[in-house]
Amino acid sequence: MQTQDHEQFAHAVLPSATADEFSRQEFVKSYKKHLATQVSPNTKVVYDTQIKPAFEKEHGRAPKNRHEIRKAMNGNNHYQTWSSLLRTSQEMMWKSCQVSVERQLGDLIAASKSTKSAGGTLKLDPNLETPRYHTAVDIHCQPGGYHTEIVDDDVAAGAVYDRAVYVYAMGQLGPMNDDMGASTVAYLKHAYPDLAPKRILDLGCSAGHSTVPYQAAYPDAEIYGVDVAAPMLRYAHARCESMGVPIHLSQQNAESLDFEDSSFDLIVSHILVHETSTAAFRNIMKECHRLLSPGGIAVHVETPPFKDMNDFDAFLLDWDTYNNNEPFWSKSHEIDPPSAAKDAGFDPEKTFEFMAPSAFEAAKAKRTNVFQGGDFGGGGFWYLYGFQK
Repeated sequence: MQTQDHEQFAHAVLPSATADEFSRQEFVKSYKKHLATQVSPNTKVVYDTQIKPAFEKEHGRAPKNRHEIRKAMNGNNHYQTWSSLLRTSQEMMWKSCQVSVERQLGDLIAASKSTKSAGGTLKLDPNLETPRYHTAVDIHCQPGGYHTEIVDDDVAAGAVYDRAVYVYAMGQLGPMNDDMGASTVAYLKHAYPDLAPKRILDLGCSAGHSTVPYQAAYPDAEIYGVDVAAPMLRYAHARCESMGVPIHLSQQNAESLDFEDSSFDLIVSHILVHETSTAAFRNIMKECHRLLSPGGIAVHVETPPFKDMNDFDAFLLDWDTYNNNEPFWSKSHEIDPPSAAKDAGFDPEKTFEFMAPSAFEAAKAKRTNVFQGGDFGGGGFWYLYGFQK
């Protein structure tokens, strides 16, 4: 499965692209890189030389948090231009990937049904109600979100997402888009060398990018993934099967799962929390406690919390909350793991937090090393927090 670091791995159901379609996607990727590396840094210069001095002159003090910085920056021409261009790049990204998927959707559906079996399973629930926090807004501006189905046996949402994630991250998540899972595995192998899970559960697995690395790391484990979106799961199943990775996928809401108590030794999620409501997060944490076996571990992967950032960097990272259809992004970066542990029934003393370096070393020289809107992989680290039962 090796490929050059600037190319996405072409598994059996990855949507192909004509020369024009590929050029368009590559343009978006280059455009996003230009914004992240050439335009965004000047936002800090503008803040230091114009916005902050003006705020201090008017108020007799510096802005006290990211919210005051945002309000002060909103009227600035440079920030408005960067923000507008970044939002435009997001919309262009989805469109550039949608075009190729729409053109070959029938073939993708057929391919998803004909992949050679690796031993994984797929269980869909047509009666499952999609949570309002997914239906009320197109999360991260993906048209139709994860769950919308256009035709029978639809895989479009998964196919678009698979390609778009690679474009969005500018290849920084690796050829398999699996950097979050691989980075978490590296942490677990170091921090819990004796961990030998028999059953692993990935919450909100989407296209299965981050699920796959656990199979190689723990080959004797049964691996499960759940998501609310049928088009994602159909695509994830076909993708995993085509790569020879047996994953057991089911359409379920992570707030209330049908697995038995104490039935998993390791539960993981990767950028799930910022796409769920505060109430849903509490329910998901309680499910983690219910499902973990004694001594089991739950670990959740996100970008860094605001508490560990200066106010300007927190403002920059918080761009998605107000401009990228991520209404729960801000609150998810204010979660206090010990408090969340206590609320869910875990021992707060067994809470852990860790900044895990990216496992995809090939992207290191290309990163901005700044956590900012439009470049969540550019910081080079993932924020892991979790609990041991």
